[in-house]
Amino acid sequence: MINYIKATSEHIEKLIESRLKMLKEVNDLPKDYIFNADFIEDSKIFFENPNQTTILAMNESGETIGCASLCYLQIMPTFSHPTGKRAHLMNVYTDKRFRHRGIASEMLRMLIAEAKTRHVTEISLDTTQSGRPFYKSFGFTESSECMVLNLKY
Repeated sequence: MINYIKATSEHIEKLIESRLKMLKEVNDLPKDYIFNADFIEDSKIFFENPNQTTILAMNESGETIGCASLCYLQIMPTFSHPTGKRAHLMNVYTDKRFRHRGIASEMLRMLIAEAKTRHVTEISLDTTQSGRPFYKSFGFTESSECMVLNLKY
């Protein structure tokens, strides 16, 4: 049985552990890779911010086996987004041993429901080519509206 919870500050260690595990996997980093202390601290600050919701999936023994986050953004209201409330989906991850069991789907359903309670009018995300069919099954569509400027420091 999988237990899904909306994470709070009491889950910070599980959140960090899950995020670092996910980042190592998706970025093909070695298991003994050491993350910068500032990166970890900034991640903790993010997870303690009320402008995000993170869902954790845990197995029977309490091991974190999945996570997914929504970051809420407030912009100036527009005609297509009259509340000005948007969200960005990120950090969607399921441990390899537990994939293809609907875990990511359940976490995404929970986040979409949470976004609706906050009157969010749009959820964006960045995904791999292989992830696109999954998100399309939830109604996400390709967008040609967006341009991005990456700032370098």
